[in-house]
Amino acid sequence: MRSAAEIAFRVRQEIANIRLWAQPPEFSLDPEFAPQIPLPDAAEVARALAGSAFAQQVVALAAEIRSHRFPIFGSTLDTGPEIRWRRDYRSGIETPLDYFRFVPYLDAARAGDHKLIWELNRHQHLVVLAQAYLFTGDGGNLSEICNQLESWLDQNPFARGINWASGLEVAFRALSWIWIHHLAGKKIPANLRTRWLGELFRHGCFLENNLSIYFSPNTHLLGEALVLHALGLFFAGTARAANWEQLGARIMREQMERQVREDGSHVEQSTYYHVYALDMFQLHAILAKPGHAYREKLGRMADYLYALAGPLRKLAFIGDDDGGRLFHPYGCREEFVRATLATAGFTCRAHDLHSQKHWWLGCQAAGQRPAADSSRFFPGARVAVMISGQNQVIVNAGAFGHRGAGHSHAGALSIVIRAGEEEILIDPGTYSYTAEPEWRDWFRSTEAHNTVRIDGMNQGTAAGPFRWKNRPEVRVVSWTSSADMDLLEAECGYSGFTHRRRIEFRKPGLLLVVDKVFGPPGEHDVEQLWHLGSAEGRDRFSLPEGVDRLWRKATESAAARAA
Repeated sequence: MRSAAEIAFRVRQEIANIRLWAQPPEFSLDPEFAPQIPLPDAAEVARALAGSAFAQQVVALAAEIRSHRFPIFGSTLDTGPEIRWRRDYRSGIETPLDYFRFVPYLDAARAGDHKLIWELNRHQHLVVLAQAYLFTGDGGNLSEICNQLESWLDQNPFARGINWASGLEVAFRALSWIWIHHLAGKKIPANLRTRWLGELFRHGCFLENNLSIYFSPNTHLLGEALVLHALGLFFAGTARAANWEQLGARIMREQMERQVREDGSHVEQSTYYHVYALDMFQLHAILAKPGHAYREKLGRMADYLYALAGPLRKLAFIGDDDGGRLFHPYGCREEFVRATLATAGFTCRAHDLHSQKHWWLGCQAAGQRPAADSSRFFPGARVAVMISGQNQVIVNAGAFGHRGAGHSHAGALSIVIRAGEEEILIDPGTYSYTAEPEWRDWFRSTEAHNTVRIDGMNQGTAAGPFRWKNRPEVRVVSWTSSADMDLLEAECGYSGFTHRRRIEFRKPGLLLVVDKVFGPPGEHDVEQLWHLGSAEGRDRFSLPEGVDRLWRKATESAAARAA
């Protein structure tokens, strides 16, 4: 049921959208207009990074992009000579230029996989071309930027088609265009620059009217508000710019309070979305210079991420992971966390600074937050991180996030274990969002996590691809930590059953897990689920004799099928 306030908001929004679509706003470019954005001098950063491994990777990646071979979600998308911006190249489906509200982007049978389409249309690959141009001076990179911008503008008129169906995607693309202008905008031919900046202005008008105040008011709203504020700075002195700057900044301040718990964890209960949110809040802090309360909470977000990353400085993909990134989504996704931590001021390897921190803060910004790896419990997220040397255990005693818990998985009391470079127990992560519903449901099911399943049930009921209902009651019974041992005991209750799990981490390297299940009398199927990072991890387990025989038989059967 929608509230009267939401209904009124949506009615006003749709009336304004129709007006914008019927008569797109015009932007007259003053010859004296010189967009400003408070970011480090791009040429200076490029000179400092010239010859680095990062620069070499960017130049090599740019060569692929100029050949229309785009790295997307761990594979290469080859579009051929002509890029069809509304086509899902895997299915071959291309949506028409309908008014954006009429595009069924969540229906893969009619629209294809919208995530694949949108990832290309974020134009983050054009930022790579602009960086390569700075590194090499090769005009071919600049020409390719111009050709692709013209092609996109021709194929995606304002408010028509799938690439206008999401405010967040409009924001990502606008942010890429701001970066392109910051890196190489003065070299864009005058006619194209005028047309392009006019379309960027319309992106701002669209965002102003389509903020995710009610629909997905989480990282969607963060990304939109961040970019609306940035556009206000970019177009300073022009019509609407002051409102964009103030509105975007106000929403970012409000959402820091609403979306980030006191322990620094993000309410989505997803490690990857925590990185998304932290990057968005960090970039806003660079652009807006917010007050102490904002910056202090931002620091707690970074501390939480530092604990999750552990000694390996790699991210365990707990909860949803959409595969994207706010800036430079290229390279090893598990290690994106390193660039985010470097930007937050932690001391990191030199290479971790190159993909993000130097471009956001400049090459003179040094890490000032050395931190020791130690066990911690985060009461807001109800996540325990147990650490001894290179051994790390993450226990998710929260599992489900706020509101509809759209990016959470049914993995309450699940465990992730790492020993040095070895992944012993893993969280399988996310397979797909909407393109393959059966796999979507399995990867976020209780069965897919290192916890206990009772009578084949999930801990909650999936209500579409981004919502849970009948969520369990999860509570932490106790947490203690010392130099010798960490102990967490927690319960998960659903459908009349209670699963109590006791986890003892006897340092440096022994983990004891005891599960008890309480519920209605009678026979019930109780499964203790373990998802191994490798077959070799099996040898690290010690189970009761009868269970051990069953597991060995099951793993041998699975290995035989795989062979």
